[in-house]
Amino acid sequence: MDEKNIIELSNKIRETVLPYFGKPEAKKISGKSIGGDSTFLVDDISEHFLSNYLKNEAGNIAYYSEDRGLVKVGNPRHLLIIDPIDGTRAAACGLESGCISIAVSPYVEQPTMANIETAVVQEIKSGRIYFAQKSKGAKIIEGARSFEPKPSENTEIDSLFWSIGLRGRPIVPLINVMEELIDISNFNGTVFGLGSASFSLTRVAGGQLDSYIDIGHRLVTDFPVLEKHYLQVGQGSIINNYPYDIAAGYLILKEAGGVVTDAYGKDLHEHPLMGIGKKYQLSIIASSNPSIHRILVMLIDRGFTRLEGNMKS
Repeated sequence: MDEKNIIELSNKIRETVLPYFGKPEAKKISGKSIGGDSTFLVDDISEHFLSNYLKNEAGNIAYYSEDRGLVKVGNPRHLLIIDPIDGTRAAACGLESGCISIAVSPYVEQPTMANIETAVVQEIKSGRIYFAQKSKGAKIIEGARSFEPKPSENTEIDSLFWSIGLRGRPIVPLINVMEELIDISNFNGTVFGLGSASFSLTRVAGGQLDSYIDIGHRLVTDFPVLEKHYLQVGQGSIINNYPYDIAAGYLILKEAGGVVTDAYGKDLHEHPLMGIGKKYQLSIIASSNPSIHRILVMLIDRGFTRLEGNMKS
């Protein structure tokens, strides 16, 4: 799919869900996704539209989404990794951080993050679009004008503006790991819980934030004893980011010049784009520049050491 096609699809999803944006009925829970998260009315509406549109309009395509898993139409040449509404709770409340996230990969047997060639993140409320093509850069589209995103050059932790992934994670051990960074940055800078990985990643790309951090998957990987707490908070499911949450924002931020790794500081390029279960989930540290990223990895490593000591005492 080329730029025109992928943006057209995003615009059509937005047109479909916008009438429900911020309406009380949008908060109605209808079930659970294959990833274990709650499914809301607006999720159902967007997924139903997506299925019909790709079947009737696109053809010869495959897509992988939070609620449907892998769906193939005809003889696929491309694979869409798509979250029709990333930040469903924000969209249900009418907040700016509800987004549409679409990443495009060639249709191959075992695609990874390295296969992503095109990405779109669109804000549902404003219609603003973040677009990137691999090795061709990123741009922000607002109506008839477009311009390049410019990540922050800030290298000072005490003035860090950042967002954190919280939903479905047990809060006490998570804050234990992050407390040093929160305390350092929460006066001259600040930390937000924005409820959308796509929104957070594009804020870093555009220079509004310096970083987006979600340590959830590393937390339950390093400390399997916490799994019971995850299941309690997630009402029977371990809730962390999947590739469909970050795939589009990942390419956009990298093409804008930012840095994206997991919470160990390792590149995500070999991570599978599809799959459900703990091993397919991922943590993330996304930063505006390499200098701030190195410091964040160090502080998070130190936080995990601190948590290990606290859990032994």
